[in-house]
Amino acid sequence: MEVAEHPRAELPPGHLRVRTRFSGISAGTELTAYRGTNPYLTRTWDPDARLFREGSAGIQYPVAGWGYSEVGEVIEVAPDLAGTPGLPHPGDLVWGIWGHRSEGLVPAERMIGHTLPAGLEPLAGAFARVGAIAYNAVLAADIHLGEDVAVFGQGVIGLLTTRLAQLNGARVTAVDALDSRLETAKAYGAHHTLNAITDQVAESIRDATGGLGADLAIEISGAYPALHEALRSVAAGGRVVASGFYQGDGIGLRLGDEFHHNRVQLICSQIGGVPPQLSNRWSVERLQQTFLRLVAEGQVDVTSLVSHTIPAADAADAYALLDERPAAALQIVLEF
Repeated sequence: MEVAEHPRAELPPGHLRVRTRFSGISAGTELTAYRGTNPYLTRTWDPDARLFREGSAGIQYPVAGWGYSEVGEVIEVAPDLAGTPGLPHPGDLVWGIWGHRSEGLVPAERMIGHTLPAGLEPLAGAFARVGAIAYNAVLAADIHLGEDVAVFGQGVIGLLTTRLAQLNGARVTAVDALDSRLETAKAYGAHHTLNAITDQVAESIRDATGGLGADLAIEISGAYPALHEALRSVAAGGRVVASGFYQGDGIGLRLGDEFHHNRVQLICSQIGGVPPQLSNRWSVERLQQTFLRLVAEGQVDVTSLVSHTIPAADAADAYALLDERPAAALQIVLEF
């Protein structure tokens, strides 16, 4: 990992120039490139066929400018955009996706409606995308008031999922391998916590639900053993939402066991789209905007999840920390 310098580019027509203030690191997605496990490094995604094709890589090293959780100040607007309704103006603080860069040249249509809500501190805007990922998983879970929900993985997105599920009326059991994150999960609304290493998770959940099992589970860690335990934890005919970014072969996932015998529903949630049954009302854009509104209203706390704010020049230290000592970090934000 290194910080590279590039010449400042001219502003193209139809674009805004945004000076970055903060850029959040997505530990799950970005470490797949850092560790070399991302499928795009060995295969190419065909968007028309919606298949990965063998034989060539979709991305190659150096993987430049990754990142999808940016906040910055608009400093220039292309002249051809004059009079565009809803467009941010120079001096406005905006959130969006332009990567870990000191400046972003962003298409104007991606910035409409992206001005930070009044009263929201700038750092909170870096959570728009990760919050939308959690929100999307909760929508896919179709939680009903009073249901027992297990959330596997209590990193940043898992903690936000716990909070949103609790706001949606669920009794949440939070599962993680780190006791420090389980303590945070209690503050985010978890009724119960279980350590994935020291507790018998599925058995404990069944005991707490009178032998039934959880009504549904959300797996957000991207670990196959966690997905397998989620499938073991739900009731017969229950539902598991797989929202993690799983890597490689499914070691630890045995679909001939509880998944097969309990006829468990397995649903994928991925931020490229919303649950199909909600697509006439919801969109990824609405997920992001609604999540930030909940933060601005004080219903979801995000800034306490920031464990480290690191100068962008020291970004290599941030990735080494996340890779080698994950228990010591939660959300790391690069400051420009």
